[in-house]
Amino acid sequence: MDVIPCLQQFGEVDVLISGIQADIPLPFEIKYRLHGLSFIFGKSGGVDLWKTFMSSTIRKFIQEINSVPVEKYDLVINDFEPITAWACHTKDIRCIGLSHQIGALHPDSPKPEEGDLMGKFIMKNYAPVSDAYGFHFQSYHRSVYTPVIRESIRNLEPTNDGHYTVYLPSYDDAHLLKHLTKFEGAKWEVFSKHNNKSLRYKNVSINPINSEAFIKSMASSEGVLCGAGFETPAEALYLGKKILVIPMKNQYEQHLNAAALEKMGVPVIKSLKKKYEYDIELWLNDNSHVRVDYPNHTMSIIETIVNNHK
Repeated sequence: MDVIPCLQQFGEVDVLISGIQADIPLPFEIKYRLHGLSFIFGKSGGVDLWKTFMSSTIRKFIQEINSVPVEKYDLVINDFEPITAWACHTKDIRCIGLSHQIGALHPDSPKPEEGDLMGKFIMKNYAPVSDAYGFHFQSYHRSVYTPVIRESIRNLEPTNDGHYTVYLPSYDDAHLLKHLTKFEGAKWEVFSKHNNKSLRYKNVSINPINSEAFIKSMASSEGVLCGAGFETPAEALYLGKKILVIPMKNQYEQHLNAAALEKMGVPVIKSLKKKYEYDIELWLNDNSHVRVDYPNHTMSIIETIVNNHK
């Protein structure tokens, strides 16, 4: 949402989106919308590998690669998107990678103690690029930048209404209600991929995915309980919120993120299971925050890329 307006100041921009897991619409014309490859979230804390495999077919993937006319463009900028990456790779066209995944995979970025050879292989080969610029929670190298924070987040004045905002898309509502209601002293505002209407049970409210409502909830929260993705933890840290993260099972990128966050002092737990209830209780009672400095440098990054590769 913030990168595209910067690109539009340097030339005509066509937007391509692939994948079937997007929840929030973009406020731009989408010229190409493709099936691509998507990791399908499960309901108990991880990626459903079988559904992920069944949702993608090699034949369709190859057809989409051949259908994208990357050779007609002066510059292809790729945010870990496999169709344009492989289209450029097969046609020997330069592809500029600009993504968080590049920052997380950088040799200087923190890595989890437990190795995941398959996950690492998939991430390295999912969207191959010829030139790489990355984002991460900290700048671990000159080509790894701190996060792009949306203007809608930068313009907020954070408050504290005492509730906790929850975004754990790999858990269904039943799992979340079962575990979160145990912490009776906390008020939870859950945003769910698995429900299209709002409901309330005891101290937990379930809300469908809505960008404005989520931002409002997060900005006025005591803290944020979320997966170890990138945008949500980065925005919560920018807003000065305490966060607790649960990396998805079978999702190597989230374990890379968790390693970086843990090194910064953010608490990380493996699941919502009973053995981690004590850690959640400790977090609820802890008022410490991790402080970050995320300057607004999006335009300068885009200008650097365009000047380097035009």
